[in-house]
Amino acid sequence: MLNRALDIISEVKSVIVGKDEIIEKVLMVFMAGGHILLEDVPGVGKTTLALSFSRAMSLDYRRVQFTSDTMASDVVGFSVYNRKTESFDYMPGAAFCNLLLADEINRTSPRTQAALLEVMEERKATVDGVTRDLPDPFICIATQNPLGSAGTQMLPDSQLDRFMIRLSMGYPNIQNQVDIVKNRSDSDPLDEVKQVASKEDLIEMRKLVQDTFIADNVILHAAELCEATRSHNDVAQGVSPRAVLSISQLSKARAFLHQRNFVIPEDVRELFIDICCHRLILKAQAKVKNLAPEQVLRSVLDSVKAPVLA
Repeated sequence: MLNRALDIISEVKSVIVGKDEIIEKVLMVFMAGGHILLEDVPGVGKTTLALSFSRAMSLDYRRVQFTSDTMASDVVGFSVYNRKTESFDYMPGAAFCNLLLADEINRTSPRTQAALLEVMEERKATVDGVTRDLPDPFICIATQNPLGSAGTQMLPDSQLDRFMIRLSMGYPNIQNQVDIVKNRSDSDPLDEVKQVASKEDLIEMRKLVQDTFIADNVILHAAELCEATRSHNDVAQGVSPRAVLSISQLSKARAFLHQRNFVIPEDVRELFIDICCHRLILKAQAKVKNLAPEQVLRSVLDSVKAPVLA
């Protein structure tokens, strides 16, 4: 299964240039059973990234462009009256897929955003009192622009907490931009992406990741890091217990990709900022000092020593 995972990474790298670390982290989240928030400016390849993974793994893919008039029923589905049968027929929403790209999720109404809560957490959708299971696997990749705030609705803390990780692709460097143009001069690299794995392979990878060993002192280290955010002088609200669980799950996936059947403290520390950054709420005094959540989390990493494995 490790070879399958490496093949997936290789296929996506053929399309997404110069973002190897981001690609690996996205696959880790897939294998850990989480969801991803991509916060970045337009045009850096967020949609292309999601499409590349869906094609490399033959996942059923749907994309919703969230706008102010997008309705909750667009996500979870709705019932339509059938005159012939004199009953209501259920029409599935966009969430009934393996990979849902929720594009510009902060541009839709709070009610529509809330429709994703049950979908993301429970992998179920309830319409007219009937709860239906989503396909397995189900992954949500949501995007938002951190700069364009006009007409947006900030995601509530409860929904941000459901994203296992927040990533930012960033601009490619100059050479990568040249390579992107040259790669697209004759054809679209997306058309060349081959299926190298299946959804069944992903389910099997998840089982292997779940079985990866994590020692008690490594779990304790993750808990200590999260606890330190709650008592930090610049933090109004520290990260939730769900963050500790996310660190544990994602650390197992990182260990799997690095050909280990056990987690080491480095796995925890390498993922800590990406997992916790969007969960942190700073005090007003920290904002006056122009402190960013990343800086606070780095200070937490410096203050909490990693355990030594026996």
